[in-house]
Amino acid sequence: MKLQADLVPATLLRRYKRFLADVELADGSMITAHVANPGAMLGLQAPGARVWLSKSPSKTRKLPFSWELIEADFGNGPELVGVNTMHPNAIVAEALAANAIPELAGYDTIRREVKYGAASRVDFLLEHPSRPPCYVEVKNVHMMRQPGLAEFPDSVTARGARHLDELAAMVAASARAVMLFVVQIGSSTAFALARDIDPAYGRAFDKACAAGVEAIAYTCRIDHGSIVLAGRVPIQP
Repeated sequence: MKLQADLVPATLLRRYKRFLADVELADGSMITAHVANPGAMLGLQAPGARVWLSKSPSKTRKLPFSWELIEADFGNGPELVGVNTMHPNAIVAEALAANAIPELAGYDTIRREVKYGAASRVDFLLEHPSRPPCYVEVKNVHMMRQPGLAEFPDSVTARGARHLDELAAMVAASARAVMLFVVQIGSSTAFALARDIDPAYGRAFDKACAAGVEAIAYTCRIDHGSIVLAGRVPIQP
């Protein structure tokens, strides 16, 4: 997935009210940027961090700048991390179209935001005349508390637990269901659940996997111009 050309570098001053961040631009001016990330962003909101912003062409948008990347050091040296939780679905859509996810290849049609369950929309529904439908939920991962190990979630997510229950229901109805974790940290070599942060999500995950829901995690390759899936990483118990 290509990022907007000419991202604007800035220095993070503070992130607050979840969706707002004050930053200082190179010319010394201070602006407020939109933060497309409802999570806690642990380890990714230290004042003074180097960040990169995109700018919307809309003349009516209240906050024209959006926070896209941050330079962080999780113990392996500085690296770019994607913080925009709107991007993983676009990253996955591009990879699915290119058959770049072997575990999800071979389907004839790819549909997005399809209604399912009680009152939800699945991120992707993959279909083929001779195969059961495959329901795919995508979760963004951007937390790393020890070098190499990416974790999810970084805050309590009742919605995420509900999605796991609904995926399990699809398996019970003879469909295939996959939870795909997209890690926007290139140095990640493994993935695990942050069970200490949200024990209920951990229990829902275990229950869903026992019911037949598949879980896979992919890391990303990130630079100032693009974010693309790089390869699968193991999921630790």
